[in-house]
Amino acid sequence: MEIIESPHKGKTGFKRLLNAFGYSCAGLKAAFRNEDAFRQEVLLASVLIPLALLLERDMLGRALMISCVLLLLVVELVNSAIEATVDRISLEDHKLAKRAKDIGSAAVLVTLVNLLTVWLFILLR
Repeated sequence: MEIIESPHKGKTGFKRLLNAFGYSCAGLKAAFRNEDAFRQEVLLASVLIPLALLLERDMLGRALMISCVLLLLVVELVNSAIEATVDRISLEDHKLAKRAKDIGSAAVLVTLVNLLTVWLFILLR
């Protein structure tokens, strides 16, 4: 069986970087427009990131606090991509589709627990 790759795969250099940046911006825009959880987490980030800058004097502590917030956004984007892919394949109920979506959701939950743990350790030390 022949594998058909995207026609965009052959691009190299600055043109590829420009295309990749455009696709990334389109992905962020689509996630913000279509995903309630992503919008909520962006709102949370808009509160927590300035708070980290105000509350923590140590640069390493700030970096950890902010990186945990950004990691939450990354994991939510991946979870949303998994959900969109599963839904694109089929909207019918299926054990594997449910498993994929549940595991993506669990990744978000683990990331939230990580965020909370790191913030508490830093702020309560």
